[in-house]
This record gives sequence, C-alpha cells and structure tokens, in this order.
Amino acid sequence: MKLPHKHHKNDDKIDFLLEENKADDISKAFKQLGDPKRLQIFWLLCHRKECVINIAAIMNMSSPAVSHHLKVLKNAGLINSNREGKEMFYKANDNKVSEFMYNIILKSKNL
Repeated sequence: MKLPHKHHKNDDKIDFLLEENKADDISKAFKQLGDPKRLQIFWLLCHRKECVINIAAIMNMSSPAVSHHLKVLKNAGLINSNREGKEMFYKANDNKVSEFMYNIILKSKNL
C-alpha cells in the first residue's frame, strides 16, 4: 500500500492490522459485554454450566431478563446451550473469542 505521507521506515508494509472478520468478532464481543449484568453472567458461565432458573437466582433477576441476556451472549458466540432432560444449560463457548474475553476480565479484576 502506498501511503500519501512517508513518516516511518517501511511505511508501505501494513501487515499488523486485524483482519476484518476478526475485528468484527472482537468488536461484537466487547459490545455484548458492555452491559454489567451480561458481563457477570458471562463470567459465571466461564466457571460453570448453569440453567436459567439458577442464573436468575444467582443474579437476583427475573428468568425472562436472564433469557434475554443469554440470547444476546449466544448470538455473539460467547456462550452455548445444551439440553439435559427438560432443562437447558448454558456455559461459555470453548473458542478463542470467549477465551480472549475471559482473560481480559481476569486481568481487569485487579485494576
């Protein structure tokens, strides 16, 4: 890429930018965790699988409110669900974006 101004040696070598799809995934994850309750739910699900009723009790929230947050987190690819009998259980996804967000939260706890 030829840049209009030459400020640095090797200005034409731009190989450090995030790929657009990676930037999109990370941006979506940050947006979804911008809500404090959603962030807490995600953190909980990083440590254990749980059903909606128990998440609602832990978070002191209604089941419909928890379900809404779970839907948003699931659509962002941060959590997944698994039916066991009559109950649906949720947990953090085992993927790079969830791991990245987990590590950011972990490091941020000590700020």
